[in-house]
Parts: sequence; structure tokens; C-alpha cells
Amino acid sequence: MTIEIILLALSPIFILFVTYEFIKHRRYYDIKDSMANSALALMHQASDAIALLLLMPFFYWLHDYRLFDIELSVMTVLGAFILQDFLYYWFHKASHHIHWLWAAHVVHHSSTKMNFSTAFRQSLMYPIVGMWVFWLPMIVIGFDPITVFTVVALNLAYQFFVHTQIVNKLGWFEKVFNTPSHHRVHHAINPGYIDKNFAGVLIIWDKLFGTFTEEKLTEPCKYGIVEQINSNNPLTITFHQWVYLGRGVLNARGLKAKFKVLFGNPNQSLH
Repeated sequence: MTIEIILLALSPIFILFVTYEFIKHRRYYDIKDSMANSALALMHQASDAIALLLLMPFFYWLHDYRLFDIELSVMTVLGAFILQDFLYYWFHKASHHIHWLWAAHVVHHSSTKMNFSTAFRQSLMYPIVGMWVFWLPMIVIGFDPITVFTVVALNLAYQFFVHTQIVNKLGWFEKVFNTPSHHRVHHAINPGYIDKNFAGVLIIWDKLFGTFTEEKLTEPCKYGIVEQINSNNPLTITFHQWVYLGRGVLNARGLKAKFKVLFGNPNQSLH
């Protein structure tokens, strides 16, 4: 599948950056944490590959009902990249405000470390919660599924490079693009930083929709989730929020209450 092929092709570059950062800035790493990140990455890639294999016939069926015939060109690919980044912003924001999505996304936030290997810390549950649903408008508009998932992969590849503490402010680049400084804020649990800077590539979405916050030198970022899980077990990291969510649904009285637990705003204490 396109996403896995692109990310696999780029993996030597990712590993090179992780190795450099580990050697030069060892204080930002914990071996067990990084090993958990690697295991979670493999689990995530496997689940994504299976999901795309199963869902690709549906994506092409949906493409048969597209609104427009979009031919590939530099401009249409650029348009696809910008549109996907816009949709990613809403997926990311939804993942912090809808408990069902947060149960998968919390995996990425659960490390108390912030380094390049943190980018690998992903959930195998993303296909189950429906991350792919957010890309369907692109297919309906007329972008070929291969094009859609190619730009998804490129977007995710870019995001690898914003997971670090060794890069400071990047001047004018900060005004338009997501950067390590912006993304450190997103991963922080400081009260003023929580649920900010949802950008994938372009930080302009956060500035347009009021979710942007600058990193402050007077307020260093603290990482993880407010109630830390203190585990490097990939299964615990993956499923701890699902256990909490399941208990909430079981204890809720009535369908309306159960629906609210599933799709309402996650308990802020678990951010």
C-alpha cells in the first residue's frame, strides 16, 4: 500500500535522525520508552496495511461516484496536499474532543519524552476508530485513492521532523508551517498548552480557527498525559484508554448516556 511503501522508503532517514539525536542529546531519551515506540510503530503499520487492503475496493467504488474528474498535475497534487492537510487538522482536533477517537490518539501523547522516536508512537486502533473517514471527501471530490493516500503518507512523513526538542524557533517558517516549537506545545500538558496546535504541515489552520499558541520560554513544556500511565508495555499503552472507555459505557445508564461517553469530550483529567 502507498502509505506503507513511502514510509518504509523513508525509514532509513528517520532512523538516521533518531540515531543522531540519541547520540548527541541522550538526555531526551529513555531506552524502554523508545523500544515501546518502535513496537507501537510496527503494530500501527501492520494494522494500517490490513485496513487499506480491505478498504481499497470501497474507496474505488466511492470514486466511481466522484463529482469531478481530476487529472494529475503539479497543481492538482498541490491542491490535494493542501486539502488533505486541512482535513487532517479537523481529524486531529476531533481526536482531542471525541472520546472514541481520543482512545486511539492518546497512544501518541502518552510518552513523557519528546524526541524523534515519539513520532513512531502510534495506535493500531486508528483504522477501527475511522481515521480514514476523514479522507473520504477527497475521493468524493475526484482525487484517485492512490493520490489521496500518497499525500496522507507525505503529510505523516513531514510530521516526523517536528517531534524534537533540539530545534528552536525557525524564523519566518514558524508563521506558515508546523514546526518543532509549535508541536512541542501540542504535546505539552501545561494548562495553557493543552488542545492547541493541531496542525499537520500548515500552522495556518490553527491561526485561522483559534487553536494556535506560541511556545513560551517562561513556560517549558511538560509531556505526556495528565494522569500518566507509567508503562512501557505496548499493549497497556494501546488499550488503557479503551478499558477506561469501556467501563464508562458499561456504567452509564441509558443509551443517551452511553453515547455521550463514547462520543463526548474526553475527561480532561486524562489528557
